[in-house]
Amino acid sequence: MLGYIVWNVSPELISSPISVRWYGLMFAIGFLIGYEIVGRMFKHEGAPEKWLGTLLLWVVAGTIVGARLGHVFFYEWDFYGSHPMEIFKVWNGGLASHGGTIGVILGVLMFSLITTKRSPLWTFDRLVVPIALVGGLIRIGNLMNSEIFGHGTDLPWGMMFVRSREWHEMYQGVACHPTQIYEALCYFALFALLMWMYWKKNAEERPGLIFGVFFLGIFVPRFLIEFIKNDQVAFEANMSLNMGQWLSVPCIAAGVFFVCYALSRPKVHLDFPNRFADEKPVKKK
Repeated sequence: MLGYIVWNVSPELISSPISVRWYGLMFAIGFLIGYEIVGRMFKHEGAPEKWLGTLLLWVVAGTIVGARLGHVFFYEWDFYGSHPMEIFKVWNGGLASHGGTIGVILGVLMFSLITTKRSPLWTFDRLVVPIALVGGLIRIGNLMNSEIFGHGTDLPWGMMFVRSREWHEMYQGVACHPTQIYEALCYFALFALLMWMYWKKNAEERPGLIFGVFFLGIFVPRFLIEFIKNDQVAFEANMSLNMGQWLSVPCIAAGVFFVCYALSRPKVHLDFPNRFADEKPVKKK
């Protein structure tokens, strides 16, 4: 082994008088920055400011409920089917990003149907930009929790997750791939790409393009990194592809579809008044 990093960071930023965990902080920071980014997009395009609060509620609810139910149904239904009250104990852990994706999609569909009366693609093309950032921050939270790491490695940036019971049981004395960092870097790069597409290339004038690139940028790296990531549940040991990879396949297909759909259709001209629709214009003197 050429070298390794001993990862011994506490998952708690503050432990007293109240507990503040890095994971929750990353989640909150992501939503706050995301709210600001989407707010600027709405103002840039002249959408009503009041839509922001409504969208935030749908996204938060969809993310939490979807991620929890995704873990329950995709990974541990045998346990939760016999102990249904445990489903509500989110603080015990167990969230699935694919379930969160489904939850957000359903939330946006409801937001579009009830509030905007526009095509859901209009919201998706704007919302997924900060979601890429949130995905990277959540993986940093996973790193702070010493969870979701990969197989053993001789690479110099391999990490020994000494606070992880799983690491002690499976890899004690062996450094592992910090797959949380791999995914986080991919998602931060995707966030930068999507911001460039929106603000510099006006990619929002091709409905579905940003949405499709987001799906590819999230789930292609996820599919590939899963090859060096430990199984989340025991039944995955006998699978040629694990559950995360199988769930990524339709998402990758959706990404290809939306990119092709967007590029095959003419651009939609958009006006950019740079003020909210419910904001009075400033009169020039």
